[in-house]
Amino acid sequence: MAHVAANADALGNLVHWAATGEKKPMYASAEERAAGIAKGPALSGEELRSWLTASAHRLAAGLDRLTDEQWQHEVVTAQGRTVSATELPWMRAREVCVHAVDLGTGVVTFADLPEDFLTALVAEISAKRALTELPDGPLPEVAAWLAGRPHALVGVPELGPWL
Repeated sequence: MAHVAANADALGNLVHWAATGEKKPMYASAEERAAGIAKGPALSGEELRSWLTASAHRLAAGLDRLTDEQWQHEVVTAQGRTVSATELPWMRAREVCVHAVDLGTGVVTFADLPEDFLTALVAEISAKRALTELPDGPLPEVAAWLAGRPHALVGVPELGPWL
């Protein structure tokens, strides 16, 4: 959950960049990103919930304030990709959905995610992994495999974690 909260704060930096033109990277450094994620276990459940909720609300409010013109402004992701601000909601959805599955509660699995989301996720990850062929199987299982998460596909190579 700390990872998801820190992601909202980091995407908020890109919203600021898109809104003002002031370059504000997602993270000042890889160490800052790691520190944000690592602070989670030291927080109480209530502190973690509060951080997660507040960071999500700040991000949503920032996105809501972007003008049509600001949505077209370019920002640079933590991976160094230049994208327009229009990609920020996708970046957030991807983070939230994949990590909701990672919680392992069984409440959210890849099979519970919308088909259009899974289709976009599969396209993005397979492109980033430079895969030209995908295994046959149900879309949620292919998405889980590509993301390096547990899956039910057989005879496929093991992929490391993605995201």
